Amino acid sequence: MALPSIQIDHRQVDPRTLCLHINSQSPEGGLFAGDRTQLHPDSRLPWRISPEPFWLSADQHHLLQQLGPVLVRFYKAANLLYHHSVKGLQPAWVHRYLDQGKPERVVELGRMNRFRTHLPLVLRPDLLLTAEGFRLTELDSVPGGMGFTALLARLYTESGYQVIGGAEGLVEGFYAALRATLQQERPVVALVVSDESNDYRAEMEWLAAQLQAQNCPVYCLHPKDLRFDEEGLLVETGAQRVRVDAVYRFLELFDLPNIPKAELILYFAKKNALRLTPPPKAYLEEKMWLAFIHHPLLQVFWEKELGGADLALLQQLTPPTWVVDPTPAPPHTIIPGLEVEGRSFNDWQNLKHLSKRERELVLKPSGFSEQAWGSRGVAIGHDLPEEEWGSRLQEALDHFGKTPAILQKFNKAARVGARYYDFASDAVRPMHGRALVRPYYYLSGETPTLAGVQVILCPQDKKILHGMTDAIIAPGAVGDPSPS
Repeated sequence: MALPSIQIDHRQVDPRTLCLHINSQSPEGGLFAGDRTQLHPDSRLPWRISPEPFWLSADQHHLLQQLGPVLVRFYKAANLLYHHSVKGLQPAWVHRYLDQGKPERVVELGRMNRFRTHLPLVLRPDLLLTAEGFRLTELDSVPGGMGFTALLARLYTESGYQVIGGAEGLVEGFYAALRATLQQERPVVALVVSDESNDYRAEMEWLAAQLQAQNCPVYCLHPKDLRFDEEGLLVETGAQRVRVDAVYRFLELFDLPNIPKAELILYFAKKNALRLTPPPKAYLEEKMWLAFIHHPLLQVFWEKELGGADLALLQQLTPPTWVVDPTPAPPHTIIPGLEVEGRSFNDWQNLKHLSKRERELVLKPSGFSEQAWGSRGVAIGHDLPEEEWGSRLQEALDHFGKTPAILQKFNKAARVGARYYDFASDAVRPMHGRALVRPYYYLSGETPTLAGVQVILCPQDKKILHGMTDAIIAPGAVGDPSPS
C-alpha cells in the first residue's frame, strides 16, 4: 500500500524533489512488478518518473471525450453483427473468423441469451500519438493498468496538477459504473484475478483496498478463494461470508481450463445469481474487429448502425488492417486495400520478400491466446531480417485455424519530449520518445465516462510501445507541454 498521503505543490518545489516525493509515496513495485533487472535499487516504480503529467492539447482531449461514446456504439454494433452473422442475416464469414480456434464451450458462452446485450464495463483503446494525430492500434476490454494509473493520478493531483479524470476518477468511477450496471446502491464486488493475470494482482488489491476505505464492499481474490452455496458465490471476510453480486473478470477465456472454480463463476452468472463483467464473449476480444472496420462488404452495415460521422472517425483513427487468411484467392481478386508501392496482392506469400522499406507492416495474434496481450507475439516487418519476417508470416498462416493473426500498416509515433528523474545521476533529465495514449472509459449503464488517461512514453528507438523500465509512465493532463 502507499504511504500516508502527503501533499506537495509542484509550483513550490523543484522537479527533482517532486519526483522523489512521487517515488516515496508509491508502494514497492509501483503496483506492477515489471522488469526490475535494469532498475535503480532506490526506484519503487518499474518505470521512469516524470515531474509532471503528460500534456495533451485541448483538441486531443476533446477527441478522447468524443471517442468514448463512439466506442460504445461500435461495441454494440459489433455485438449485433456477430449475432446477425450467426443467424445468417450478415455474412457467415464474420462469426466464423471470430469463432476460429475457440472451443465449442467458449463459443456457446458468447452466444447465450443471458449475456446477449452485455457489454464490457471498461474500455481502453491503445492510441499511438503520430504526427497526423492518434492512431488506434488495439481495443482492450479486459485491460490492466487501472490501479497503478489511479495511484499516479492521485499522486500528481496531490502535487497540484489537474489530471484528466481527477484524483479519484479511476477508483470511484469503477464502483459507480458497477453500481449503475447492477442498479444496486451497494453491490458486493469480487475482483477475481487468475494466475495468468498475476502481474496485475497488486494493483487490483490496491483498487479494492481504496474502495473498502470508502465503505464499498469490493474484494480482490484468487478464484480458488471463492466460496459458494446453492444460491451463489461468497467471499470470506474475517469471521463472516458475504454474498457476491458481481464478479469483475480479470481472467482470460483462453485460460478457463486452468482456472479453479471457473465453471462455478459461469454457472451462477448464467443463473443470474451474479453479474459477470466483462461478459464471457471471446468474440468481442479479437483484434480482427479493426480489419472489419475497413472491410468493403461491411460498410453498409457500419453506416446503418454507426452513422457516417462515427464510422468516419473510426476509419480515420484505425490503420488499414487485414485478417491473415491462408485460403487461396482466385486470380481475379485482390486483398482489399493492401498495396505496397502501388502493387496489389492476392497471395500472402508475396509479402515475404518485400524490401525492408516496403514491409512497414505489423503482424500480431488477433486474440484468444497467451501471445495476444502485453505486446507478446508482435512482429514488425521492417524491424526484422527478411528471413525472420517470412518465417513469422508463414507461422501466422500455418496457425490460422487455431490462432488467427492480423496484419496492420505500421504507423510511426511522433517524437515528443518529456523529463524524468535519473536515480543514477540524481538529476532530472530531458527525454525524447514516442507516446502510447491509453484512455480508460467506464460504462455506467449506457453512458461512458473518461475516468483517466495513462500515457507511456518509450525511448524513440523502440518500435513496440509498451510499459518498460526505460519508459516514462504518467497520467494525462490538458495543458502546455513546455516544462514548468
